[in-house]
Amino acid sequence: MVQWIDTHCHLDAPEFAHDVAQVVTRAREAGVHCLVLPAVRVQDAERVRALAHAFGAAYALGIHPLAVPRADEADLQTLAEQLDRWCGDPRLVAVGEIGLDHFVAHQDLVRQTYFYEAQLKLAQQRALPVLLHVRRSADALLKGLRRCPVVGGIAHAFNGSHQQAQAFVDLGFALGFGGTLTFERSRQIRRLASDLPAQALVLETDAPDIPPQGLYRPAAVRHAHPPARNEPFQVPCIGQVLANLRGWSLAHTARVTSDNAHRVLPRLAQLHEALG
Repeated sequence: MVQWIDTHCHLDAPEFAHDVAQVVTRAREAGVHCLVLPAVRVQDAERVRALAHAFGAAYALGIHPLAVPRADEADLQTLAEQLDRWCGDPRLVAVGEIGLDHFVAHQDLVRQTYFYEAQLKLAQQRALPVLLHVRRSADALLKGLRRCPVVGGIAHAFNGSHQQAQAFVDLGFALGFGGTLTFERSRQIRRLASDLPAQALVLETDAPDIPPQGLYRPAAVRHAHPPARNEPFQVPCIGQVLANLRGWSLAHTARVTSDNAHRVLPRLAQLHEALG
């Protein structure tokens, strides 16, 4: 069977609280054999780690930029302690989800930047890659990475320019492509997926968010229907779109994107090698 990696999904989200085991089963039946679970707050670390161990997944620890308003200096210290406490855990593969969000209104961008760069330092000190939240913030993120270089990682849900994309690749990053790729109107993202070097591409769902086109409900009908829940089993659907864009077979697409995930998240490769 073709095997896939979902490099970014939030199994700890409330949307999965009642059926997380079934969600993982559906993913495995679809060939998604590996999930990477990023935390978004230090309070979530224990649960994210427990889910990773319960379901054979990998995880990352960090403070999301939209969680920064409710975080303080003590949270950064707690994150540092968590990273050190679990440094020997082979399922801990990155610092994340961290980054900058320049899309959501009324954010304190100075404070976001402080938390972002502080977490880059934590990753740098521990030689860990990072999972980056990129939302209209690519240039600012790149500026931080040049000030505080890390060993690479993934620019999650990337939606910037080709020049910005190449800048991330030059710094050792892969770019995460998810449900947005399945929309025909996503011309810029599709161009990037088509034109970037093959080694730049990894797949993700961001489940329960960013559903692919088949699950999407326009705003006009959302008031009458609950939001569509994305799940990791959608990775092959996203992979098929990427395969079509690149002229690849499905098996080749799975192999390339999985190899890329292993390269930018070396502990993930080591974990899979250890498990055989």
